Formats: sequence, C-alpha cells, structure tokens
Amino acid sequence: MMKAKALTNYALIGLARDWFASQGWTPFPFQEKTWKAFLAGKHGLLNAPTGSGKTYALWFPILLQYIKDNPEYKQRHQKGLKAVWITPLRALSQEIYQSAERITRDLEIPFTVGIRTGDTSTAERSRQRKTMPDLLITTPESLQLLLATKGYKDIFKGCYAIVVDEWHELLGSKRGVQMELALSRLKSISGGLRIWGISATIGNLEQARQVLLGPDSAALENSTLIRASLKKKLTVRSIIPEKMETFPWRGHLGLHLLDAVIPIIRESKTTLLFTNTRSQCEIWFQKILERYPEFAGEIAMHHGSIEKETRLWVEQAIRNESLKAVVCTSSLDLGVDFAPVETVVQIGGPKGVARFMQRAGRSGHRPGKESLIYFLPTHAIELIEAAALQNAVRNQAVEDRIPYLNSFDVLVQYLTTLAVSDGFNPDEIFREVQQTFCYQALYREQWEWLLKFLVLGSQSLSSYDEYKKVEVLDNGLFKVTNRGVAMRHRFQIGTIVGDANLSVRYQKGGYIGSIEEWFISKLQQGDVFTFAGRNLEFIRIRDMQVLVRNSSKKTSKVPSWMGGRLTLSAQMSQLLREELYSASLPEAQQAIEIRCLAPLFKRQRLESIVPQPGEFLIETFKTREGYHTIFYPFEGRFVHEAMASLLSYRISLLSPITFSLAYNDYGFELLSDQQPDIQLILDNNLFTTDYLVEDLEKSLNATEMARRKFRDIAVISGLVFTGYPKKGIKMKHLQSNSQLLFEVFRDYEPDHLLFQQAFTETFEHQLEEGRLRQALERIDHQQIRWMQCEKPTPFSFPIITDRLREKLSSEKLADRIRKMTQVLTRGRRKKK
Repeated sequence: MMKAKALTNYALIGLARDWFASQGWTPFPFQEKTWKAFLAGKHGLLNAPTGSGKTYALWFPILLQYIKDNPEYKQRHQKGLKAVWITPLRALSQEIYQSAERITRDLEIPFTVGIRTGDTSTAERSRQRKTMPDLLITTPESLQLLLATKGYKDIFKGCYAIVVDEWHELLGSKRGVQMELALSRLKSISGGLRIWGISATIGNLEQARQVLLGPDSAALENSTLIRASLKKKLTVRSIIPEKMETFPWRGHLGLHLLDAVIPIIRESKTTLLFTNTRSQCEIWFQKILERYPEFAGEIAMHHGSIEKETRLWVEQAIRNESLKAVVCTSSLDLGVDFAPVETVVQIGGPKGVARFMQRAGRSGHRPGKESLIYFLPTHAIELIEAAALQNAVRNQAVEDRIPYLNSFDVLVQYLTTLAVSDGFNPDEIFREVQQTFCYQALYREQWEWLLKFLVLGSQSLSSYDEYKKVEVLDNGLFKVTNRGVAMRHRFQIGTIVGDANLSVRYQKGGYIGSIEEWFISKLQQGDVFTFAGRNLEFIRIRDMQVLVRNSSKKTSKVPSWMGGRLTLSAQMSQLLREELYSASLPEAQQAIEIRCLAPLFKRQRLESIVPQPGEFLIETFKTREGYHTIFYPFEGRFVHEAMASLLSYRISLLSPITFSLAYNDYGFELLSDQQPDIQLILDNNLFTTDYLVEDLEKSLNATEMARRKFRDIAVISGLVFTGYPKKGIKMKHLQSNSQLLFEVFRDYEPDHLLFQQAFTETFEHQLEEGRLRQALERIDHQQIRWMQCEKPTPFSFPIITDRLREKLSSEKLADRIRKMTQVLTRGRRKKK
C-alpha cells in the first residue's frame, strides 16, 4: 500500500481557496497571509475588525497544518488536544465552535470540537478528562484550571496551536497577565506550539504583539503582525438639534432628541441604541414605548442586570430579524454576530474612540458592508465630542491599552496552580516567568520572597498554618499536598473580583440606601457628602456599613456611580481640546458640530472666554450657593477628580478653607462659603508636579483607597477565601478579613510585596497618576486666564447641574435649571 504524500503549502492553501469558492466567497488577502505565515511556522498577531472573517483566518491554517503533518489522516487519527482557542467571553464560544465544526466536516478531518467554560456541565468535563477534544474552545480561567490538573503536561504535549481571540480586551487587564503566564508554560511543554492573537485596532499593536509573545522571546523574533486593511467604510453622523437655542446645556439622558431617533429606527432593518448606563437604557426603552406604542413587540432591551435567558432570547431575535430596535449597554459591545443590524445610535459620549468604533462595527457586520453610527448628544457641549469622534474615525486615532507590570497577586495564584497539579521547579519557572512582559523586570530577591510567601505565608503570618499552602519536597519541587488547599484554590482561580456596595445607615440606626465603596473609600472622618437628598457626615465604616449623621454644613462631596463613572480616554481628551480650540478658527475650517455651537460659544465669550491653544481657563463667580472656582483642563473625569482633591488640599495649606468638589469630563469646581484668594493660588504655583504622590496621599486618603484595592489583591492571591459555590463568604467578611491583613502588613511588614502592590495599583490605575502628571505639566506651560465672571457660564453649567442633580429631586432640579437659564439669558440681554 502506497503512503500518501505530504501536500505542499501551496496545495494546502488551494484546499482553503476551494472551500471558500464552494461557499461563493473569495478569501481576503489578510486571510491568505495568515494561512501562509502559520504554515511557515510563524507566530503572530492578526489585526482585524469584527465580522471580517478572522475566525476562518486561523481555524483554516490549524487544520491545514494537521493535513500537512498527517497525510493519511483519514485512515489514521490519533486522539488528543491539537489546538486551543481562547475567548474572553463565553457568549462567543458557540459561534467559534460552529465555524470549526463546519470546516472539519467539509474537509472530512476526523476532529472533535469541544467547549470548556464555566457553563460546561460536569458530565462534559468528565468526558474531556478521559479524552480531550482535538480542538478546544475555552476561557483564560478554564485554561488555568487545566493547568491545575494532575498530568496537565500530557494534555498539552501534542498541542501545536493556541489562538487568543479579542486580545485587545485582555491586554491591560489581569486576565491578560493570566494568559501571559499560561503561554509561558505552554511554550515549554509543547515544542512546536504556534501562538496567535486576534485583536481589533488599538494604538499600541506592536506592543500588544510583544505582550502576547514575550518581549525578548524567540517567538517574538519569529513572528509577524498582519493587518486586515479592509477599508471598511465607517460613517458617523451627528444628530444635531434643529434649534440650538433651546437645546439643553446639560442633559444626561438625551431624551430631547428622542423624536429624531424614530425615523432612523423606521428606515433600518434593525437598530442598536447604545447607552452608557443601565438606568439610561431602561428610561429610553420606556420612553420610546410611551411615545410610540406601535413599537410594542418590536423593541427590546439588553443589559448586564437582565437575566441570562432573556439576554439570549434578545440576541437570537436580532439574528432572526424579528426586532426593529434594541436599547442596550456595553453588554452588546463585543463579539456576537448580528448580520441584520444596519444602524447603531450612540446616546451620549462613549468616552473612548475604541469603544465608539467597536460599537459602530456592530452594524454592517459583514465584509464589505458599510457601518453606520449616529451620535446623539445629551447636551450641547457633547457636540464637541461628536466632532472629536468624527476626526478620530477619519484618522484612525485609537487608544493604547496599557499592560500591567509586576502583578504579584496573579503570579502567586499561578504558582499555586502549578503547585496544585504536578508541582514546579522554581528555577525552571523563574526563567519562564521572566520571559513574559509583565514580569520581565522581576528580581531574584522578589522571586525568593514569593516562594517563601507560598511556603510560610510571609514573615508576619508564619505562625498561622492556614497561610502555609505549599511544601518543598525532597526533590526540590514546590507542591500542594493538602487536598483542602487544592480544592479551595481551584474554586478561586480567576482575576475578576466584584466591587462592593455598602449600606448607608445613621449611627443611631435607620437605613438610608446603598452606595458603591469606591466613593466611600476616599472619604475621611468628618467629610460631608450628599446622598438621598441629605447632607451626611461620614463617621466610619463598620461591617460593610457606612455610619453617618446629618450635617448642617453647606459644603459637601457629591457621589457619582459606576455607570456614570466612565471617563474620557487620554486620546479623546486630546481630540476634544483640539476641536474646542477650532472654535476660534474661521467658520470654513470648523466641523459642522462646532459651527452649530456658535450660539453657545457666543454666550460663553460674553461672560468669559473660549480658551485657545496655550491657554488654561479658570472662572470665578458668586451665587447664593457660595463662591465658585471652576477649572477647565478638559482631561476626563478621573484626572479631574484627583486634581480637584489635590488643589483643594494645597489651597487649604495656604489658608484655612473648606471646599465642596464637583467634576465632569470638561473640568471641576471648588465651591466654598468663603472667597478663595485666586491670586495667591497662582503665585504659589499649585499646579506643580513636585510632591505629587505625597500630596495625593494626603488629599485623597490614599491609604483607605489602597485598603480597598488590597481586598481584590488578597482574593486573587488566595490570602482570603471567597467561599464554595452557592456558599460564598459575605462581602463584609471578605472586606474585614482583608482589612485585618492590610493592617498587619502596614504595622509589621511594610515591605510586603502584595501590600506595596495595593498602593502601586491605586496610583497607576485608579487615580491615573501618569495622566495627572502630564496634565499638570501641560497646564504649567500654558497661560492661565483667570476670568472673574458675574454669573455661571455655559461651560460651567454642566458641572453645576451635575452637583445639583445629586441634591435635588428631578422636579426641583428642572425648576432650578430653568431659573438659572432665565437669569443667564437676562444677564446677556442687559450686556447687549
């Protein structure tokens, strides 16, 4: 019997082309480039938009490689894992599975395809343990669970390909770090492993490839970056109000333009309306049905708090073309293939270019089809964001995703995972870990500390056996031998830790409501904040309860909520400033949105100025509320939050004064019942970056913020246990357990790596210290324009009304805004 001949790469690609032809398709150049690169033994990163055929770009070469290596595959097939496809979203696994099944069936390759996620049944997992599928679709967490399985090397030894889908979503998160570590291990186990990532467009694609493959690895040297370059047409249209004079200066919901959306819905097969918050999603859905009851049965809603069955029904109904419109949040940002969607409406600023383009790509979700997105501003100044987004789309200006460095909590979890399965040799694993981007600068001393931590539970915990999880065997292997430790660790693998809500109560009893802990963590004893229409003085946190008393102070801090806590990205901030500066250019050089804002800019100039490049605007005015000082860095909410606290602290060092703080994406307000000396502020250069970290620590109660951050680190590293399935430990116990450890390390072991990591993450990720420093340096080189105004200005209006919203009911707020607008308008007329 004659042996079958191995096919050449050219012949193999011919098989793929034939398959495409049988479907009535022609492969894109990027697909063929990917096939050739893979078959040539290369690793790589594929940059391709959703709906462009990226799944076929990588399933095909994986299967063609098998045909090449096994010419007699139809007669002889050896079972076992050949390739792993990682997806960050369980929802995507079914579509990836269907694509793989379709090709293997048509090419008559005797492969089994399996899915292993948190939704996989126990029976299916048992079957997989006995015989792994040839092609496995899984998540980063489930991959770690496989590494925690005894004999995992045998599972992966025949694996020759791993694909990490949606790499841009994992990059810049601890799940991405998880993947870096898993890949470092798999590269050592499987000699011929080829690693490929798939990413949408991000600003730092080259760095994304480095993070995926390791910055100094042989894999990176033998890799390629393939861009789809499909020239997909993306059309952005702003919904501009007919009468700018009556358009609100502050809107929040955007319902003023609801009637303008209805013709868009009627003219499209299916429309997705993206909102930034769940409450906004609910309100838009209800208001559309109230005003246009004929849409009943043709419109649905989709967000993360809706039960899974309903969400899946909505997704299927979109595919079946039985829905005219869906009002949704970021729950529909990624992945699911909705061919019938023709149009997308973005309600309110998306805060980032990448998010906006991702949402735009949900329409025209087929190669060659146009993606159409409408931008609906919720208030006048958001039209500047609309112009900035138009500019960003034209220039493909997309944000970077910043990767993590030295996430010791993820490394501790990973080492415990290896110790739970077959144990690990510390020298071998140290070499692998150092090849990753996250741990490329890991010192030998830090490594030794981590090993000691695994065995002894660190210096201050060495008396407690529960923290001694790993033993050093006679052969030098680090191994978990305790069955209970191993079981608890498997239950807790993962890096996603939920944020906690705290109940707000009076010290003497009486429940007021619940508030997100990230806001409370920044308060110090005696601080006053506005909540449920009351001014409350913060006393302390006890057992996950915020104890308060009523306060008669006029000044207060205003909480904002997770949904409204989206902040402008650095990229969007820069683009927004550029569009704002264009307001001083001749009309012919302005975007249509900027031209439409002419009435607003005219009013702003009557009372103050519209800043030009090289100018930094500060406005002061007095109302019955007190003395307002408003700063306009146009740097995004998070930077303004930190800058407001920093400046209020520095001003209080010059003279005793108390401020109430408010901020949005455009600027921030310091409100006081006494007049601050602005000249003194300017003369003392309070925007300096000198002593920035020290002053931030004092102004923002950074220790308390780090204490909250430490809870997540303690959970990820396994210092505290979150409980067994359906018997989870209450959040208040998790918090109290982690707080106790935080205080022990603070008092007795301040050089504890996990304790130090809490502060590093607080400044780098939560406070965006890097962006804050750059913003302060930019302001330092600008000419400061201090305008002493008679009344609130159009630019100040959104910040003031944001603060008022937290204090007043919606009816009272509407009355107050109406009165303010009338006063402003009367003031302008007098000036004329």
